[in-house]
Amino acid sequence: MGATQIMDATSAQNPPSPVTELAVGGMTCANCARHVSEAIQGVPGVAGASVRLDEGRATVRWRAQGTANLPAVLAAVRKAGYEAREVEGSKLEDGNGEWSPLTGWRFNVVAGLAGTLPLMIGEWVLGLGMQPWFHWLAFALALPVQVLCGARFYHGAWRQLKAGGSNMDTLVSLGSTTAFGYSVWALFTGAPGHLYFMEAAAIITLISLGHWVEARTSARAESSLQALLRLAPQMARRRNPDGSETEVPARELRENDAVTLRPGDQVPVDGDVEQGESTVDESMLTGESNPAEKRPGDKLYAGTLNLNGQLWLRVTATGEATALAHIIAAVERAQNSRAEIQRLGDRVSAVFVPIVVALALATGLWWGLAPEQARQVSEGLARHLWPAMPPASAVAAAFIHAAAVLIIACPCAMGLATPVAIMAGTNAAARRGILIRDGVALERAGRITCLIFDKTGTLTQGKPAVVKHEIYESANGRPAVDTTRIAAALARRSSHPVSQAVARLYPDDVPLSDWEEVRGSGVQARLRLDGSQSAPAMMRLGSLRWLRESGVNLEQGRAFEEKWSAQGGTLLGLAADGRLAGMLAVKDTLKPGAAEVVRQLQNHGLKIYLVTGDNPLTARAIARQAGIPVENVLAEARPEEKARFIRELQAKGGRAAFVGDGINDAPALETADLGIAVSRASDVAREAADIILLKSEIQAVPEALGLARVTLRTIKQNLFWAFFYNIAGIPLAALGFLSPILCALAMGLSDLVVIGNALRLLRWRVSSSGEKAPRVTTGQD
Repeated sequence: MGATQIMDATSAQNPPSPVTELAVGGMTCANCARHVSEAIQGVPGVAGASVRLDEGRATVRWRAQGTANLPAVLAAVRKAGYEAREVEGSKLEDGNGEWSPLTGWRFNVVAGLAGTLPLMIGEWVLGLGMQPWFHWLAFALALPVQVLCGARFYHGAWRQLKAGGSNMDTLVSLGSTTAFGYSVWALFTGAPGHLYFMEAAAIITLISLGHWVEARTSARAESSLQALLRLAPQMARRRNPDGSETEVPARELRENDAVTLRPGDQVPVDGDVEQGESTVDESMLTGESNPAEKRPGDKLYAGTLNLNGQLWLRVTATGEATALAHIIAAVERAQNSRAEIQRLGDRVSAVFVPIVVALALATGLWWGLAPEQARQVSEGLARHLWPAMPPASAVAAAFIHAAAVLIIACPCAMGLATPVAIMAGTNAAARRGILIRDGVALERAGRITCLIFDKTGTLTQGKPAVVKHEIYESANGRPAVDTTRIAAALARRSSHPVSQAVARLYPDDVPLSDWEEVRGSGVQARLRLDGSQSAPAMMRLGSLRWLRESGVNLEQGRAFEEKWSAQGGTLLGLAADGRLAGMLAVKDTLKPGAAEVVRQLQNHGLKIYLVTGDNPLTARAIARQAGIPVENVLAEARPEEKARFIRELQAKGGRAAFVGDGINDAPALETADLGIAVSRASDVAREAADIILLKSEIQAVPEALGLARVTLRTIKQNLFWAFFYNIAGIPLAALGFLSPILCALAMGLSDLVVIGNALRLLRWRVSSSGEKAPRVTTGQD
């Protein structure tokens, strides 16, 4: 079963998927958390991974049918340059412990401020920076900061070095050590001039403060995933054969078990209502704000909330087979995917640290070996910028400016620019009942120029009904067949909405042989007429185009066709051995707000098309109701013709999105640059789609495309900021215009700017006239 087959549970037995909790060491930023997640998900048998930077924890979900290969996961994390070990405890309990100032980055912040603030007061307020006794006090205060708080950076840099890589820890360790090492040398040798213990301590403290804030803010970007992980309850009331109830862990439930749900209970697994009536809040899964009414035979999904009645549930899916598990897998896959635009940042980040180290070395050599030339260049630029105050000593200038270059150059912003925007965008979409397959789909959705709608179940309600049928007599004046009975029997085995509408005409079945569904056209089978012993007649029920191509003369039904096509009805013909026996008109109403949705999409500059297997008159009538130009309608289109139509648009330079819901739409969904499957879409359509809309409202289409456009814009803004920051910051630091303290502050701010810009996506809203600026909201989105 594909990961995108969200709401149709499997009927096979599936044991609950095991979950393993890991404590991960060495993560210093959101970029590190992303690398850990990628390493874990690259191990065979892993269904998904969620890494919490602020807690130093990772939740590994194993595939239901696979083997939990924990040693392979631990090895993969170590190979990536981090440490990991298994820990006891549920993911639902994470983050609920008592607050402590000595956990995670908080220790670095508290201890670092305790050592750095007295140094800042002494130098900047009291003017004690050049006093010999204060130098020794500064050494005593900075040493614990360097050793205890800097240990996390040193460990991270060493692990990356052993793994054959380098990261931000490498630059921070080199930068702070350079400032501290020079100051220790000058203190013990008695070299004159300013010492930089305060700068060394401030570098570690400010960067730790930035990481602490970054960990807290980046956790918001994955808030929807964490909320989904906490939806399913841990315990359930299993009903025993004697009618008694036993409270058991939800992971022990199996298919066909009976579960009792009282008001206020969360549904532990997927299943069908056996008895009782209630309303259920499904908003977290589908984005629907109104509770859904549930009666016997209706489906229930894990994680939803039973509101006001008692229900008896018969389990149909557990563990990895539940709709909630599929949604979690889809969100995890999207958050850990890479967009094409990310390749530029990845290529730069791969060589960034070695280049920065080389630039820092060159800066140190320049200030140390050619100090006069360096000062002249710095003073010349100071007339256009601001005064630079390089150290008086050439040796001090060499060390301090080299340290500034190391500190200002932060590869995290480049590494985070795309993934944090994708994470925020996919989470914002998930809150609205929109599942995006991956970062590539998100990127493509932001570049769509034309959108093609299927008709039945997409623009229309998908609940058609037969409004009129007509029987045509044979040559002797007697009806050739019982039209309604035969048509209902032919249609009953098909799952198409129009077929199901015809099947409801007559409750009883008739014996058919050689039944076959011709995709996109109709159904056919053989039937003995009037109980005769002659050869069975070939009965066909389907589109008028198909019947014409099969040699059926439709002249007798022309008036019926013209009348009901003009009213937007779908016309079906019934033929017996090549002779027209009857016609049926099926009408499906336009979805509420469909015309407004089309108008919104057109306001965004998209060309809207309608393709359908229906006849041209009906297709044009629906198009006029929806506000789609009639020249943009393709009628009587088979599945392969829908795909061909999309290829023709692409050949003209269009980037096409297709919105559909049925098996017939799978070729078009695959062919389109972006495939969008609407609520209740078939498994095949969902497997082919890039975006799945769990909402039933068609308004989710412009919402999904609008959110994708804003996410793509945010990615570009983040990449621009990350590159501009380094392009401007490194030369300024090398020329002495930025002190190491300012560099440390700027480096932390660069990450926060990128993350904060991405978090605006969580507050984004769409309007009928265009995209609104983000606004603060409360409650469930």
